[in-house]
Amino acid sequence: MKKKVYPSLDDIVADVPDGARIMFGGFGGAGFPNNLIQALVRKGVKNITAISNNCGTRDGELGLMFKNNQIKHVIASFPGPHANHFQERFAAREVTLELVPQGILCERMRAAAAGLQGFYTTVGVGTEVAEGKEERTLEGKRCILEMPIHADYAFIKAKNADELGNLTYRLAARNFNPIMAMAAKTTIAEVEELVSVGSIEPEHVMTPAIFVHRIVQAKGLHYAG
Repeated sequence: MKKKVYPSLDDIVADVPDGARIMFGGFGGAGFPNNLIQALVRKGVKNITAISNNCGTRDGELGLMFKNNQIKHVIASFPGPHANHFQERFAAREVTLELVPQGILCERMRAAAAGLQGFYTTVGVGTEVAEGKEERTLEGKRCILEMPIHADYAFIKAKNADELGNLTYRLAARNFNPIMAMAAKTTIAEVEELVSVGSIEPEHVMTPAIFVHRIVQAKGLHYAG
């Protein structure tokens, strides 16, 4: 079995290419893979398509990647009032945005994870969100077709991992992380603690090892909002 645990953050992202589509877990400051993001900043990858709930908080989360002009397109629900580096790049037309309602963002990733080719929803009908999308009437309601969101990589954060890649999360830090882990070709997890195989009770596993390809232990990088 291929060893999943990597010795350092820089090693674990060493082969991430320019132009990659990357999902970044996290919501409201909780569950963001900040250490992995910092490793991408050091690596200097460019032309990234980022898929995330928000667009950074000042220099935190994805903020530095926008500051360094490493992201060319973002699919997000909440650019946010403190996403100043994103706002500067967007105003300069150096980054493009696909705005997606939060629940639909989640379901589009879930559709990718489940192998679905899309789904119809009433959310966004008649708004900017619906532009260019197929519309039909189902059960008397106008609906638009939403397509799955796939990615080359999912960068996620977990609390514990064993060497097989089974993950647990801390409270609300779970958020988008488990869904992203299932929707990407390669899932890279930064974890607070590595534990022995068998020490995580099966019913406590929140992301099974089959969805996790690389693990690195990383602590200590947190940002205030």
